[in-house]
Amino acid sequence: MNRISLKNTLPEAFADKPDIKSEVWNNSIDFEKGKSYLIKAESGLGKSSLCSYIYGYRVDFTGQILFDKTEVRNIEKKQWDTIRSKQLSLLFQELRLFPELTAIENIQLKNILTHHKTDAEIDAMFEQLGITYRKNQLVGKMSWGQQQRVAIIRSLCQPFDFLFLDEPISHLDDNNAAIIAALVKDEVAVQGAGLIVTSIGKDLPIGYSQILSL
Repeated sequence: MNRISLKNTLPEAFADKPDIKSEVWNNSIDFEKGKSYLIKAESGLGKSSLCSYIYGYRVDFTGQILFDKTEVRNIEKKQWDTIRSKQLSLLFQELRLFPELTAIENIQLKNILTHHKTDAEIDAMFEQLGITYRKNQLVGKMSWGQQQRVAIIRSLCQPFDFLFLDEPISHLDDNNAAIIAALVKDEVAVQGAGLIVTSIGKDLPIGYSQILSL
């Protein structure tokens, strides 16, 4: 997958707002592999909806979303399984970790399926993000900022053409945000992937190819 295109896309919930001002909604936008994008918006303007549309979880929008030249509504369920395991990786704003499992168990759930990272590589990411001491603790007993770092590691444990990070550093200080930015930037470069980050005000500190207002 080399390009994700939005063609006059608009959440159905916004249909009664004809005067909506956005650089994304109701516009023609291309996200290209190898480039990085920051989407900034206030709460309630559809950041998480956009991620869900592109990830195939929701289709309550008008207009089109295309992967290269394929409209997402025409993608079959089995194709989505392949896309989500090999082409798209998404860090959900709500993280979607299993609180009854440890940090490493949450990550292994994905890595056992993808075989993308070695144990040593995963350990190195825990160390880089400063949560090695939390590795074998239950996620439900970790702070939200610590959980964000676990979820970021999990999002990197698969191949991808595009990486989506929905408000990835909302509960992290500037030092940890910079560490995460370095890790993400390196992994995206290795895979030659595209990066799309959303922000409600605290931006992942990366030099973006394009900044858009939602």
